[in-house]
Amino acid sequence: MKYPKEYLDEIKTRLKVSSVVSKTVSLKKRGKEFIGLSPFKNEKTPSFTVNDEKEFYHCFATSEHGNIFDFVMKTQNLKFGEAVKHLAQLAGMQPYMFSKKDEEREKKWIEYKSIYNEYVNFYHNELLKNETFSVARDYLKNRSLGKDEVKKFKIGYIEKNPNFLDKFKKNYSEETLVETGLFYFDDKKKIYVERFRGRLIFPINNISGYPIALGGRIIESLDYLAKYINSPETIFFKKGSNLYNLDLARKLSNKLDHIYLVEGYMDVVGLAKNGIENVVANLGTSLTDRQILILNQFFDDIIICFDGDESGYKAALRAAENSIKELKPEKQISFLFLPDKEDPDSFVNKNGKANFVDFTKQSKLSIHQFIFSHYKKQTENNPSSMAIFEKKLRAIANTIKDDFIRKYVLEYFLEKISDLTPYSNQQKKKYYVKRTKSLETTKKYFNESKSLTAVELKEFSLLYLLINNLHLFQSNIHLIENIKLFTEENKKIFEVLLKKFKSENYITIEDLNLDSFLLDKINKFAPIKHILKNQSDNDEKTIELLEDISRDLVNFDLEFRIQELESKFSVDMSETTFNELKELKKKQNLN
Repeated sequence: MKYPKEYLDEIKTRLKVSSVVSKTVSLKKRGKEFIGLSPFKNEKTPSFTVNDEKEFYHCFATSEHGNIFDFVMKTQNLKFGEAVKHLAQLAGMQPYMFSKKDEEREKKWIEYKSIYNEYVNFYHNELLKNETFSVARDYLKNRSLGKDEVKKFKIGYIEKNPNFLDKFKKNYSEETLVETGLFYFDDKKKIYVERFRGRLIFPINNISGYPIALGGRIIESLDYLAKYINSPETIFFKKGSNLYNLDLARKLSNKLDHIYLVEGYMDVVGLAKNGIENVVANLGTSLTDRQILILNQFFDDIIICFDGDESGYKAALRAAENSIKELKPEKQISFLFLPDKEDPDSFVNKNGKANFVDFTKQSKLSIHQFIFSHYKKQTENNPSSMAIFEKKLRAIANTIKDDFIRKYVLEYFLEKISDLTPYSNQQKKKYYVKRTKSLETTKKYFNESKSLTAVELKEFSLLYLLINNLHLFQSNIHLIENIKLFTEENKKIFEVLLKKFKSENYITIEDLNLDSFLLDKINKFAPIKHILKNQSDNDEKTIELLEDISRDLVNFDLEFRIQELESKFSVDMSETTFNELKELKKKQNLN
């Protein structure tokens, strides 16, 4: 059986060709394209290109050419159906099962799509051409929107007493029409009515560009009606899984690495009119994990810009606490707070694109900075309040799914709390004492730390953890025996520790007989000290920290080996080296 075209199209729209190819081929950006060494032939000079905009790859050495399905089939020796399943999973989509249920769903989708297309096109054309709709056109003019914006976003207007239902009844059942959410049954009047009557309508498209729902705005000041309403959820429209304007904005991901997330349809249209087209809106609900994951497929930095009033701030806080768990090392989530009583539409219309972009650069806050700043404002300078403050920040950090990000966000929070409470650790070991540094000492510390590599700092964290938990690791030596270090100085200290741990004697730090200069260096620069000082008596957490460090060191090892093989491959171009490289990259992705 054939896969439906819409299903295959959605996979293609969700996945960039470069993101699929880069899992196998090392790519470098060159203009609008990416280049790399051909996976189909041994070569020294790159002849393999990827074009995300045109959705294809081309190999000049072998004339191989195709889309993501072709690439996966050829490089992984898969049949078409297997390639579709693999890529659907990568795109976060459900597998297509070819069951009776899937067939029925496909028929319903064809009807649903047809109804929405017809409905949107009719009322869009009415707004453009029907002379009796001048009130709606005047409203748009007053909002500084003209024919170009109406056409681009296919905005429409539905009169107060429409009769489009009668036209639809000739081709579709009442049940099917109600399932679309465009109509509902009025129990009092015992008739079917159009949900969006008397409103401007903004088509909400799926990622492939087909309308699947509507947003509606009244153009009169009527207190008894909601200003905005959205379609109810249907089998083809889930509010938490869709974003307004994503179908257009995603196409800009080849040129721009950031996307603005705003609250309303008019904000999207207003920003786009002023030349800021990399913008989407959530659909009247709190920001969901799914929406963040979708945006992360296309953009590296999500800039959340809600209205500059109290409700906008509260919505931003909810968004921050919910979305921080989806943070990833290569992705960012930032917040932009506009002046009071401004929204993105009003701000950009008053100040223009250049000022909006400058305001973003100067004023955006990273997600962890925003969360810390918010809860700090709620905190009083007393032990109880500070304890609640720290507990709340730890709880938020612990929701982060990525191990590395969770670790460093927690470290950021604890370091900032430590700055607020400089005397709270005076009674602890000398390793934990916080001293006020003079300007010269600070400069010296900065210059010294600049010369240290990421590997050295990671090894310092490992040694710091072991030295401050001698008895725990002496009784659990199996946890550290196979850890690999890279710098000669740190290797020697690690070997001393291992040797002492293997002895049956109860050891102390004095028994280690370590060089005091090296010991001071570890105590000074180990990044983990800021985390460990807050949970020094928790063996379970300490072992978790060891596992994190161990995993990081394994990744460093993989990275070094990959770099060596890439250098070797650029010279010998052998299939054996390429396969070795591929296996190591697989391990790196899994670890």
